[in-house]
Amino acid sequence: MTAADRALAAAAVAALHDELSAYPKPGLVSPIDSGAHADMDFALMSRSADALLQPLTLLAAAGREGRSFEEALMPLGIDAERRMLAATGGVNTHRGAIFSMGLIVAAIARTGTFDAPVTPDAVRAALRREWGEALEAHAARGGSAASHGGLVRRRTGRDGARREAALAFPAIFEVGLPALRRAEQAGLDGNASCIHTLFALMEAVDDTTVLYRGGLDGSAFVREAAASFLADGGCLTAGWHDRAERLHRAFIARNVSAGGSADLLACTLLVARRCDG
Repeated sequence: MTAADRALAAAAVAALHDELSAYPKPGLVSPIDSGAHADMDFALMSRSADALLQPLTLLAAAGREGRSFEEALMPLGIDAERRMLAATGGVNTHRGAIFSMGLIVAAIARTGTFDAPVTPDAVRAALRREWGEALEAHAARGGSAASHGGLVRRRTGRDGARREAALAFPAIFEVGLPALRRAEQAGLDGNASCIHTLFALMEAVDDTTVLYRGGLDGSAFVREAAASFLADGGCLTAGWHDRAERLHRAFIARNVSAGGSADLLACTLLVARRCDG
């Protein structure tokens, strides 16, 4: 492991904390409340994020070395899950984030080994070049019948996070980054920029957490709510905070939480901060 690996992992953990701290995020945990999650709170999720520093450092090192998905990245991800569960007393706080963020960290680290700018396009190209075939196979397998991804696929026919990874994360690079840049260029502060980007992601993705908790009806509800929020200007118009907070309460009432979109928001923040262009 190098100092660059450790710095990249620290930036990833900081992005997880920034996502966690944003409010109001419909149905999600924040410093204000636990959203639709009766089994976790802000303090628990903060401990979980901190527990991922060492695993993400190892994933950065493995990515920098161009090691394989099956033989290196996946086992390191499984170990990261063990560390997470040890820190949370068995509560699944960041399993989806470990998968998405681990791959993004590995790709950023790998891109940095070449004599070229570390740009979002270069990071996405590294994902495809180094691990694209393995991620396609991983998505095709669909996960065990007992896993969230496997249950979602069996119940709804949707692949969620696995398919997103196999496509080199279009939600991050084609939706999240443009939305974040628009928000920042409009002068929004960090919190509002995060919320605006989150809603753009919610509208665009098949969120595994939503599909697991609410099925296809829940997914339609989330995507329509996000589309309506954005059609009204998102966080670029006055009164956005009250509108987002009302949606937060509606999501809690339906026991729906866009956890997959939150993971992609954290990844978007990391890419935006660590890449040129």
